Amino acid sequence: MKIIEVQDQVVGGQVGRQIFEKALVDGAQVFGLATGSTPVSIYDELIRKKLDFSDKISINLDEYVGLAGTDSQSYQFFMQKHLFDQRPFAVSYIPNGQATDLLAEVTRYEAIIDAYPIDLQLLGLGANGHIGFNEPGTAFTSLTHEVNLTASTISANARFFANPADVPRAAISMGIGSILKAQQILLVAYGTAKADAVKAMIEGPMTEAVPASSLQMHANVIVLIDTAAAAKLQDRNDIKRL
Repeated sequence: MKIIEVQDQVVGGQVGRQIFEKALVDGAQVFGLATGSTPVSIYDELIRKKLDFSDKISINLDEYVGLAGTDSQSYQFFMQKHLFDQRPFAVSYIPNGQATDLLAEVTRYEAIIDAYPIDLQLLGLGANGHIGFNEPGTAFTSLTHEVNLTASTISANARFFANPADVPRAAISMGIGSILKAQQILLVAYGTAKADAVKAMIEGPMTEAVPASSLQMHANVIVLIDTAAAAKLQDRNDIKRL
């Protein structure tokens, strides 16, 4: 893993944008994208610098089951708001959370990943080490699948909904095996709440109890973290500090 430590999320957004820029220069055609607060500063930078993705393909990590793409809490809506409306791709793939046959949908989505190999995959990191919606215990070989959300995830998401009963109980997510197919992976994490997960991912054993530790087996991973998220790492001379 290549580790980059930055002062804060603003600088992280700038560095993340530079990584996207280099991928474009190197000929990347397919970008795996993520949602949540972590990638927003990168997306803001992609918009500000007017990077052109009009002939590229994007493939998103996940989507809630049961939400229409027009729902303000759907990941389709998130991507439109934070990136696609300003920097559209030629084609953008997001799982269909309203599919009537979810088994067929996850099979279809994995076929898309195989048809359009991802050049650069962007990831966030959960406090328990999850990536995508792959919670602890998910097999490293897992492909795109339906996930029953944990009670902690449902509780964390409840703040976004007027009625807690409306919080989705399931999602469609790339599996860990799906993620590891990408040519290059950029994982981003900020804040003290992520420090334990960052340490376990980088310095702990490779174990399904920490899904992100699977990245140790990938040959081309960049970990972009702020000082707070890096706080529990051992003193290392391999960290690039910007």
